Amino acid sequence: MPKPRSKRQAIREERRKKRQQDEVAPDESTHTAKRRRRNEDDNGTGDQAPAFDDGYDKSEAAGGLLPTEHEFFGMLSDQEQEYFRSVDEQLDIDNFPSQEERRLFLASVFAEAQGKELKLACSQSCSRLMERLILMSNTRQKKKLFEQFGGHFPNLVQHRFASHCCETLFLQSAPIVTRELGGERDDMPTEDDDPDEKPLPSMEELFLLTLDELEGRLSSLLTDRFASHTLRVLLFILSGRPLDRAQTKSLVHSKKKEKISAPWKFNGETEVDSQLRAVPNSFNLATKKIINDTVSGMSPTEFRVLAIHPTGNPVLQLLLELDITLNSKSGDESGEMTLLWHLLPGAPASLKDATTQASDFVNSMLYDAIGSRLLETLITHCPGKVFKVLYKQILEPRMHSLLRNDIAGYPAICVLNRLSKEDLIGVVKQTIPEFGKLVKLSRFNVIKALLERCQARQAYDEVKALTKQLVEQCGDGPKSLVPRLCLPPSSKDDGEKQHEPLAKNRSAVVSHGSHLVTAMLAIPESPRKAIQASISALSEEQVLELATSSAPTSHVIVDALSTPAQNKIFHKALVAALRPHVMELANSEHGNKVLSAIISVPSRSEGISLPFHIKESIITELGEHEQELRDSFIGRRIWRDWKGDLWRNRRVEWIAWAKEVDSAPEHNIPNRQSKPGIPGQRPKPNGAQYDNPNSIQVNAKGWVGKENNRKRGFRGRT
Repeated sequence: MPKPRSKRQAIREERRKKRQQDEVAPDESTHTAKRRRRNEDDNGTGDQAPAFDDGYDKSEAAGGLLPTEHEFFGMLSDQEQEYFRSVDEQLDIDNFPSQEERRLFLASVFAEAQGKELKLACSQSCSRLMERLILMSNTRQKKKLFEQFGGHFPNLVQHRFASHCCETLFLQSAPIVTRELGGERDDMPTEDDDPDEKPLPSMEELFLLTLDELEGRLSSLLTDRFASHTLRVLLFILSGRPLDRAQTKSLVHSKKKEKISAPWKFNGETEVDSQLRAVPNSFNLATKKIINDTVSGMSPTEFRVLAIHPTGNPVLQLLLELDITLNSKSGDESGEMTLLWHLLPGAPASLKDATTQASDFVNSMLYDAIGSRLLETLITHCPGKVFKVLYKQILEPRMHSLLRNDIAGYPAICVLNRLSKEDLIGVVKQTIPEFGKLVKLSRFNVIKALLERCQARQAYDEVKALTKQLVEQCGDGPKSLVPRLCLPPSSKDDGEKQHEPLAKNRSAVVSHGSHLVTAMLAIPESPRKAIQASISALSEEQVLELATSSAPTSHVIVDALSTPAQNKIFHKALVAALRPHVMELANSEHGNKVLSAIISVPSRSEGISLPFHIKESIITELGEHEQELRDSFIGRRIWRDWKGDLWRNRRVEWIAWAKEVDSAPEHNIPNRQSKPGIPGQRPKPNGAQYDNPNSIQVNAKGWVGKENNRKRGFRGRT
């Protein structure tokens, strides 16, 4: 470890003594400390210390939640900072002639950073570079970083900048554990390494050593502003869950998490991020030990406080899910779910009594904005015998009121996902008399969950009843359905009291309403017919607003184009409403997806049809504005999706490609994938499927039929 500067350390020790004196005699010591601070500044010994930010969360430290003594690893010199800044710029440019040159450059950077890893990780200006180096490093370099960080992890995970480096190191090292478990080792020394150097330990051993360092401090790390995120990452790795950010974002990363990218990664292996990973048995034992250590050191009151703590709640969610998952694998539902039984002591029998601690915990969490998230996890993963009693005794009598509440509605949706057909029908019967309140309060996510679960449980009569109630409550028949769900009036347009909740969070209401519309399009019979009838009744301005206003509303148009309809002119009329606004769609952040979806609609098929001449007129207009499209990123994507270059240079081949959708048999369409093209060879100009590097996948549910190209005057076929 780099030795701290003696002058700075002396200043820090003197301040610590001052704080201790302040607790004894605050009045006298305050004035004395101020006078000493002025003298230090005058003598030049304290010019940097008052403005120094050590990177730790002082608000938590002041409360005594961090028992560890913070370490200071020194600071980079001006020359070192300038060097690493130039390295960051070279990585951004990525002007290396070969991968070997990249490898040599990275090796030289790691050689220069040797002994300075802790300074880099704690540096505000260079910690991002350290994350990028970790992303690009090989297995041997990652293991050496583990060794450099070893012994300091309790301080690093609580540091504002170093904690992000620890997270990146853990996430990038997790796939190595799986590979080494299968007998694959790629950390052998190279010619440039010292031949007398000791062999590096396995990645499994390095993770277990890290956990040994953190042992005994878990209670304080749960609520630490920075360490709690690192602890969640470790729990995900130990459990073998997928590491894909889209699946772990809500539990692991904060909303302010900065995405650090790298120009390349070692071996480019990212497929394991979205899959379950094989982990050694020692990881499962370590996870259980973490849960037991956490539970054994907390009282019921502390659990109640942690459940509503904004930082501790996500960790508690993850611990609860892992506790139930790991202990239920043995087949015994009771198992040793220590955390579950601490949250619900005596369950399921205690849930039958409204005065018990378990019942009080559930009731207190239902309407808490933070605690309800823990209740969602509990409802989703708890054993069946616990859920049945929990539903019958506490939740079932007031499901209709829970579904109306903007906080309790989310745990209630989790309940709907576990109900049987009979219980689900009972909830629908409770809800229908007060269905108008759901629509008035814009609880569209609740209506969506009810429709989807009834469809999944084959409760078709309830699906029709819910659709009928929705159409009636939205206004004048089906034509007002989509405008009410996806285009609610803004606060400026309508000042009535019934739209006050809408004005507070209009984007969330639009998102939930659009998701409800797309869900109804996926349900055959009455829900789909109602939505398609409403879309057909929209004006040209409303269709354009749906396509361009937001991502959720644009998906409504995209899904409508790919959904079969009994009305033969439904798709033609929808595209005709958008036809005068082709360039506006092409330059729109959300509308370009709609324009790209039009080329995928078949010209003649059962349930879906769009005359080919409409596609030709669209590509003709795009060709007239080719340069304008090429000047923007979105425009270039549209030109590529419509194969503008092929249309301009080889018109016959473009016609064959555009009609390929019509020529594909129905049973082959969902599995079609693009194949790599052969260099120097043109695709065959016929209606059959051919190897095309830019061919698009078509979601053609229910599409059938072929079109005879000779009737169109196509000369490419014989």
